[in-house]
Amino acid sequence: MSNRIALITGVTGQDGAYLAELLLQKDYIVHGVKRRSSSFNTARIDHLYTDPHNVGARFFLHYGDLTDATNLVRLIQEIQPTEIYNLAAQSHVQVSFETPEYTANADAVGTLRLLEAIRILRLERSVRFYQASTSELFGKVQAVPQSETTPFYPRSPYGVAKLYAYWITVNYREAYGIHASNGILFNHESPIRGETFVTRKVTLAVAAILQGLQDTLYVGNLDARRDWGHARDYVEGMWLMMQQREPDDYVLATGETRTVREFIERAFAVAGRRIDWHGQGTEERGVDARTGNTLVSVDPRYFRPTEVDLLVGDPTKAREKLGWVHTTSFDDLVTEMVESDIRDLQSEQRHDKSQLRVAFPQWQEGMGRRPPRDGRVRLGTAARIRAL
Repeated sequence: MSNRIALITGVTGQDGAYLAELLLQKDYIVHGVKRRSSSFNTARIDHLYTDPHNVGARFFLHYGDLTDATNLVRLIQEIQPTEIYNLAAQSHVQVSFETPEYTANADAVGTLRLLEAIRILRLERSVRFYQASTSELFGKVQAVPQSETTPFYPRSPYGVAKLYAYWITVNYREAYGIHASNGILFNHESPIRGETFVTRKVTLAVAAILQGLQDTLYVGNLDARRDWGHARDYVEGMWLMMQQREPDDYVLATGETRTVREFIERAFAVAGRRIDWHGQGTEERGVDARTGNTLVSVDPRYFRPTEVDLLVGDPTKAREKLGWVHTTSFDDLVTEMVESDIRDLQSEQRHDKSQLRVAFPQWQEGMGRRPPRDGRVRLGTAARIRAL
């Protein structure tokens, strides 16, 4: 039996799923914390799960929440992990403006609860702690590119909550000697990225437009620039941080920046469509160069109250000290995401041909999606294509 035991909060998310898979490949025993849901929320990790009664089972799930300190203390005491990866969060920037108090409770104070659990249980010398920080800490950037020494200037309740989590991790490292590290990860995507994030929203829309399930993709700021990498590469960096003799904070990024506009162009190109742009500002449209149909429109409702215009990271420290480099190019990342969504929608259409029902309530305002002309929606497709 392995003596390396990992506890992952947020195990059902994109990063949690990739990290769990990586650690299982490295012969860890992996415990994941998931929130209770009225519907199944483990699709990303179902392929990893085996019955815990089976001999040799190494992947276990537990109910928990970062807002419940008692639960966290109990789990850590029972599991006695050697590594804790805190990936759980309310991680959507736009949503954080609508739920700022919950975002602070889960993302900021939730991190404190985990660190306090380590201290209370006197595990300071036996457990290593990884905190999922974010490039949103830089917000209104003070330097380009952004490194570990760039001043922070968060521009959202999410960024502010993560700023507290960052500094409380540093504080507990210095005050109590905990091996606690922050990974300042720039945007990282994959085919299992949440559907409310702009990259996945784009690739799902491309797939849906090809299948005749959607007419138009609605987006906000086309000129926002981000440093996009693949989540699979980034969880490797998380693990590497936990293997270092001394804890520290690291930026993980590609060092390259692209606009949302470029991401959209590349996604449609994968599907054989070329986008021409017409108009300016909120009147700008992306038009299919072959048919003249409008495929992309700007909707001011998707503008953030305080926009972050440019994020691009400097991963020099991670490369030199961890030996970490990203391996997936921007073009390959977008291609993988688009092709995956096309396959999934085609598969759902095949399997759901006989399962139609009236489902107009599932098609929410402003998404530019329409049900098939007969007024009915395939069950599987309706479940995947929902309000973003």
